[in-house]
Amino acid sequence: MQKRALGKTGLQVSVLGFGGFHLVEIVSAEAARLLGAYLDQGGNYIETAAGYGNGISEAKIGKAISHRRTEYVLATKSAERTRQGLLRELDRSLCNLKTDHVDVMFVHAVQTLEDVDQVLAPGGALEGAMEARQAGKLRFLAISGHGRPDALLAAVKRRDFDVLMTGFNYYDRFNFPAVEGELLPLCRQRGVGVIAMKSLADGYLYKSPEPALRYALSLPVATVAAGINSAAMLETDLGIVSRFTPMSEAEKEELYRTAPELGSYICRLCGKCRTADFDPQKVFLLEGVFDRQMDDMRVTDTARYALQERLKHWLAQTELAKTEYEALAGKVDASKDYGALSALCPYGIDVDRKLKIAHGKLSREPYLA
Repeated sequence: MQKRALGKTGLQVSVLGFGGFHLVEIVSAEAARLLGAYLDQGGNYIETAAGYGNGISEAKIGKAISHRRTEYVLATKSAERTRQGLLRELDRSLCNLKTDHVDVMFVHAVQTLEDVDQVLAPGGALEGAMEARQAGKLRFLAISGHGRPDALLAAVKRRDFDVLMTGFNYYDRFNFPAVEGELLPLCRQRGVGVIAMKSLADGYLYKSPEPALRYALSLPVATVAAGINSAAMLETDLGIVSRFTPMSEAEKEELYRTAPELGSYICRLCGKCRTADFDPQKVFLLEGVFDRQMDDMRVTDTARYALQERLKHWLAQTELAKTEYEALAGKVDASKDYGALSALCPYGIDVDRKLKIAHGKLSREPYLA
């Protein structure tokens, strides 16, 4: 399997990483088969977290493949915010994983500037990670988060991290454009190794695994950590990476135009509906923070609707979106007809309807039309 450099760490990691979250959903014997098959096919990046099933994922990994420890780069995560909490959780993780060290330790779910302050403060989680590194319990300091990357940007600017992980996919590209536009260039400038997660947008792109994985791997990331809980899923992912070629810009543009998950509701941020006195894009960006633009107030497919309901607030940034909309100078006038803007959209979006739906979400004035 193709391998890429993980920033300045000196590690070479396979382009397909094995994400351990979904190991909690399967029995230990099946987890062992999948992990063994992944290693046999040349995969070498395995990632989990202390919080995945309260240690169950880690324990399954340790039981299954700790005897092959030299064959893989091992990462785990802690959402603890204090030095003592992280050190305590790391010791439990090492016990579960049946190893004396992890290669990468993520301070996890850093979502807000308050989280950054806690993590980086004296006695914070980063201090604990640095202490553990000195003791040989971990090799590289890492940070991870979800959704809009304001907190990750602040953390990387303030301290030196070896590795960073966040979501990269062609759907959330239009909800959190600063991930690719600001965070990724900053990490490359500082030599921070970047790991992509959520390449299928938490499963929302499950009907499009090949373009989804191919899109993420076409970015300057070291590996894509993919959640795997079946032999069929592993086989599919291995097949995709075996024939991977980078997407051209023309192919990306075609994907943005035709991807079924984007359809005729998701704003592509092209700016063509912007006028001299009103910018719908600012509203749609906040709708993306609110619910990833998932709720279009239509139920055309029951399974899709159920998945939307499960995922739309997964990243827990709704109050942030509402607060920022309240302060936005160019809010939507629900009594106004914005129909003329629809004709300007090259993606067939009913801009008038979408603006009023977004306003209803962000202002507590429900969309009634």
